[in-house]
Amino acid sequence: MTATTTGPTLAERAYRELRARLLLLDIAPGDPISEAALAAEIGVGRTPLREAVKRLEADHLVVTYPRRGTFAASVDLADLAELTEIRAAVFPLVARRAAASRGGAAATELAEARGQVAAADGAEGPRALLEMDLAVHALIDRAAASPFLEETLARLDGLVTRMWCLMLDRLPPMGDHIAEHTALIDAILGGDEEHAAALAVEHVRHFDAAVRGVL
Repeated sequence: MTATTTGPTLAERAYRELRARLLLLDIAPGDPISEAALAAEIGVGRTPLREAVKRLEADHLVVTYPRRGTFAASVDLADLAELTEIRAAVFPLVARRAAASRGGAAATELAEARGQVAAADGAEGPRALLEMDLAVHALIDRAAASPFLEETLARLDGLVTRMWCLMLDRLPPMGDHIAEHTALIDAILGGDEEHAAALAVEHVRHFDAAVRGVL
């Protein structure tokens, strides 16, 4: 008899759905996480949902308090400086590794994403652009071919995205920030490691400057 893999698949689906809701603040900071309600909404059982919540705790996206329950983590803008420092060190390494293999297994998807980024004109709306930003970063992280780096950047980018969402009405239009991915993807696909690393640093610093400009 062939073993089933339904359990892990449901847990992964629950994790991705909940993570997206938390990152884009569909579940607002401080909101309670109701396992029963969310399991019904997503269409999974309580066990896969609990597995997802455990992963989200490790991502610093939810917090659990004894006898009180589980809640969406707060967004602390005071963390920006530390997050920027770490991302400015790690993201260039990811970009450099991705460029070394010219995108590796993610090269085709990166080329497709580059076309979508180049075609974006802001009419898509802030949410669509945020989702595009997350998707491009996930591809670049995957292109680095390091599960450790991919996991680290996914967590850091998730925390930064929540800051972005929280301040979306005060930050400059996202178009310019999204457009920066075009040159970065070109450098990666072209195998220019040094340029890719430099652009990655600039990308991180530009976001930090934009947030600080409205604080």
